Amino acid sequence: MRKQLNICLALLLFTGLASWAQQTPAAKQKEAISITGATAHIGDGTVVENCTIVFEDGKITALGTGVAIKGTSIDATGKHVYPGFIAPAKELGLIEINAVRASKDNDEIGDMIPHVRSLIAYNAESKVVESMRPNGVLMGQITPKGGRISGTSSIVQFDAWNWEDAAVKVDDGIHLNWPASFRRGRWWMGEPKGILPNKKYQEQVGEVKNFLQNAEAYGKVTAKELNPAFAAMQGVFDGSKKLYVYADGEKEIIDAVTMVKKAGVQSVVLVGGYHAYKITDFLKKNNIPVLVQFTHNLPNLDDDDYDLPYKLPKLLMDAGILVALQNGDASNFQTRNLPFYAGQVVGQGMDKEKALQMITGNTAQILGIEATYGTLAVGKSATLFISEGDALDMRTNQLSHAFIDGRNISLETHQTVLWKRYMGKYEGK
Repeated sequence: MRKQLNICLALLLFTGLASWAQQTPAAKQKEAISITGATAHIGDGTVVENCTIVFEDGKITALGTGVAIKGTSIDATGKHVYPGFIAPAKELGLIEINAVRASKDNDEIGDMIPHVRSLIAYNAESKVVESMRPNGVLMGQITPKGGRISGTSSIVQFDAWNWEDAAVKVDDGIHLNWPASFRRGRWWMGEPKGILPNKKYQEQVGEVKNFLQNAEAYGKVTAKELNPAFAAMQGVFDGSKKLYVYADGEKEIIDAVTMVKKAGVQSVVLVGGYHAYKITDFLKKNNIPVLVQFTHNLPNLDDDDYDLPYKLPKLLMDAGILVALQNGDASNFQTRNLPFYAGQVVGQGMDKEKALQMITGNTAQILGIEATYGTLAVGKSATLFISEGDALDMRTNQLSHAFIDGRNISLETHQTVLWKRYMGKYEGK
């Protein structure tokens, strides 16, 4: 009896684990695939009607009208094809459940820890990552958070067995959380509520300056002992890594860009930039692209325009800034709404194809992967998807197929399994 009970328990455990298992990553593309009759949204602002896209060995080999069909044909008449959407500066795969500390690998002990690499902690079997794909979010920049210098990010694709398979660009950038010149009063410690000056601002800026100067000096000499933090910083001085600076206020943005440029940093990306629209001339002069926070948000300050978060990307793009959308401080699972944040900007008057660029071509350019990803073009990766309708509209963004490097990936997730399960229950009544 006990033996039978143990067998039953083992079967139940196996069934439970199977229902929670990762979707098996797709096999490498074996034959040519042709998508025909589609409206192709290239990702650089252009649209090709009645387009045929052919890809082989993971690369697009032909694109346009009148293109010869090869291999397996997918009829996409009346449907739309898009490049895979890219989510920059997110903790995807580093946090599974916010309330469970054991599932959080987004932060490490220390304040200046550029040598902490997010890639080796990336969980390719994350249920959160899996849930990105049905909305067309197929790639992301996996980024550590916390501290002053959080660590080093890497860019991955979202259909992999492990982090080695997932990696697209390893150790692409370092992330610096710039000090704020103002802070909110800690009422629980007896301070006044509201916004207060940060009396330690200059001290905190000085700490960043000293660290950058020491790191640069470290790279100019032959050190007797390895300093992992300083060694990791060398990429921002030789241009092989970008420095992502998180700042929102005018003063903070100007101070940060001026100081890091003077310290020898070659390539700077502004993340957040809530008040960047006030200093667009400064940003253009210094060639600073901006990853703007998500648009489904309320204003930060009482005297801001009520719709500032909605229209901020358009304000910056109209001023000639290279802009992409970043999910801000929203929870990881909300990253699946990235296309709808872009759709929000369309509602503010931005051209739909320009809004699309902010989650495809522009993002790829900012991340430094534009040679392979971000747009549909011959020679580039066949990382794309077919949608029944407008992918920026949550009502019509319904994917029928998605491909990463030509691999026909699964669009099933834990949520879709549950949806089908309970729809079947209620439809059967």
